[in-house]
Amino acid sequence: MKFEELLAEVDGFGKYQMLVFLMLCIPRLIIPMHFLLHNFISAIPPHHCAIPAFPGISNLSQEEVFRVSLPREPDGTWSSCKMFSRPQLHLLINSSGELDNGSSIQNCQHGWVYDSGQYASTTATEWDLVCEKKGLNQAIATFFFMGVTLGSVFFGYTSDRFGRRTMLLVSSFITVFFGGMSAFSVSYWMFVILRTISGVGLTGMSIISLILAVEWTDIKHRTFCGTISGMAWSLGYMLLALVAYLIRTWQWLVLAVTCPCLLSIAVWWWLPESARWLLTKKEVETAHGYLSKCAKVNGKKDFPSKITPEVSILRNSVTIEESRTYFYWHLVKTPKLRRITMFSTIVWFGVSFTYYGISLNIGGFSLDPYLTQLTFGAIEIPAKLGVYLVLDHIGRRHCQGWSLIATGSLIALNTIIPAEHGHVRSAVAILGKGFSEAAFTTVFLYTAELYPTVLRQSGVGCCSFVARSASSIAPLVMLLDDKWKYLPPMIFSVVAMLSGSVAFLLSETTNIQLPETIQDVEGDSSLQPCMFL
Repeated sequence: MKFEELLAEVDGFGKYQMLVFLMLCIPRLIIPMHFLLHNFISAIPPHHCAIPAFPGISNLSQEEVFRVSLPREPDGTWSSCKMFSRPQLHLLINSSGELDNGSSIQNCQHGWVYDSGQYASTTATEWDLVCEKKGLNQAIATFFFMGVTLGSVFFGYTSDRFGRRTMLLVSSFITVFFGGMSAFSVSYWMFVILRTISGVGLTGMSIISLILAVEWTDIKHRTFCGTISGMAWSLGYMLLALVAYLIRTWQWLVLAVTCPCLLSIAVWWWLPESARWLLTKKEVETAHGYLSKCAKVNGKKDFPSKITPEVSILRNSVTIEESRTYFYWHLVKTPKLRRITMFSTIVWFGVSFTYYGISLNIGGFSLDPYLTQLTFGAIEIPAKLGVYLVLDHIGRRHCQGWSLIATGSLIALNTIIPAEHGHVRSAVAILGKGFSEAAFTTVFLYTAELYPTVLRQSGVGCCSFVARSASSIAPLVMLLDDKWKYLPPMIFSVVAMLSGSVAFLLSETTNIQLPETIQDVEGDSSLQPCMFL
């Protein structure tokens, strides 16, 4: 008897699974608020060089002060990062005059003045991370996603080794402690280190909550659960826009998005361990206890007497190899798993790189940052509904591949639309964001179905490691617009389309039982990668 048949005995998706699933949606709601927090806590408001007072002159207007102190950019705006070495008072009479002899244009010498109309404070204003230090400000997101990357490896292995439930609690505590402490940082590097460690915990919450939900769900409802779990992410995405709009100081905003993690810890006490995982570890008594509880809540009260721990049908419900510990190298040790891992990691890189390339760039459109954030989150809901409606009909492979190719095409299209057509650019960007979310919604479910139970969390952790590496690179790629404004979107577009093509090399998993062991993958021809169709 396979585990899917055991699930049918306790009701594959009854009241018990729905309660568990709703509790697991709480961390999924919290995670995007942290992952996209950089958009607001590290926003760079309009700024200009601080201008010292002019001796003997006190009646100049602000416009006149700027005219004699700041050079103009090619587009006619006042420079944000440059100033005259000494006041050019003659420009009050002739604004197109030449600089005085011996005068020059130099970097800001006395700090900066920031516009506080939209942001009361950010990391950029806190530590003057602008102009030549702009890269350090973007690096905050990179360091955070480096922590997320490390967390993917750590929790991918430990949750397969020590259990989903235990490591979910560990990841929640890491997030609460280090995320909360980061709000009290007194230096740039203190903030970077604490934020990086909180990223380690957040990725544990992300991958473990999804896998735990999938492993308690039958074949028929896996697509539904994967889609609804994604809905929680989108709600968190939109909620961040509201919270950031109400809280304009970066320290309080960090605390505001960290405190809900306490709720995730509170509901943990009612979460079950994965019975599927317990059986692969031969912990039959414990697995039977959870299954019996599930059966009782779902109204299947005859389950404990019908299937007891002593009967061989339960002991053999998961056909496992000799009891052993699995490590990451098992993902590439056998031919079919090696091909699955290679293709999946490429797809995950493209999905994450493109998604965060769009999500962390909420400027340059006709909408303000808060409304752009809200709209980018809102478009994910119809995108997820579309995935839910088509995923079982066209299959995981086609949904994954074409959504990535469409994302790359729309990014490329947006680069050729003139800047003056802001509304058109916004519409195309929002549509591209929707397709990128469709790709992300699919990849989590798709990958969880490709790997066997004994390596499922490690497989998702490995892919997530690659994905988070991609999200670490994305903020740095955006800095290339200083060299050529079309270079970042060109890179994002090409990566999306290439990774979408690779998705067609993976096998189809629609309506296929989850593999339990490596032998299930290696011995089942339906799970081997297919060539492009």
